[in-house]
Amino acid sequence: MYNVLVADDHAVVREGIAYLINQQTEFQVADQTATGSDTYMRVEQGGIDIVILDLSMPPGESGIITTQRIHTKFPQVKIIILSMHEEQEYINQAIHNGAMAYILKSSADTEIINALKAVVAGHQYLDSNVMLSKADLEEINSDEVAVELTGFASLSKREQEVFPFVALGYSNKEIAERLFISTKTVEAHKANISRKLHLKSRADLIRYAVHHHLIDL
Repeated sequence: MYNVLVADDHAVVREGIAYLINQQTEFQVADQTATGSDTYMRVEQGGIDIVILDLSMPPGESGIITTQRIHTKFPQVKIIILSMHEEQEYINQAIHNGAMAYILKSSADTEIINALKAVVAGHQYLDSNVMLSKADLEEINSDEVAVELTGFASLSKREQEVFPFVALGYSNKEIAERLFISTKTVEAHKANISRKLHLKSRADLIRYAVHHHLIDL
């Protein structure tokens, strides 16, 4: 039995996916989350084999970044993107960042089941309505996709977790409570983020986050 984490900011979507998955003999929904940060922290707790992840869960960390963070730290966890975004840019970035499957929300439920069966067998799966060209495959396999995120990649795991909350205007106390750390630790992380990314103000940080698709507003 494979444990699945369903991550989407809409409860009705999560429940619908959970109902579908729980009808299958090989899969069960172990938990549900509504933000990118919460999704990462739940995977960090263990017991998750597959994540079905929405790319847009505002306000908060972009699903593209959540995918990258999960894949980097927990490469054994299979990631399936379930998104409304049909643009090739999103598909290419998601796969480049570690997603094994990409499903469109506009497609039939069978696409989710097909994706689940494919990823546990170690295969990539693309929605039947998605077509990748040779140029797309070259882009996915190119390091150039993530060149602009070099600065963000230099942040520590905890700094990357703090980053979206700072950009969204959470107070030090609110960030500390969400991440179970002290306010002084939050202040230290914020200082390190500004120093490493050469950002002088919160406005600079917001512009950086939006430009690089690190947060969903």
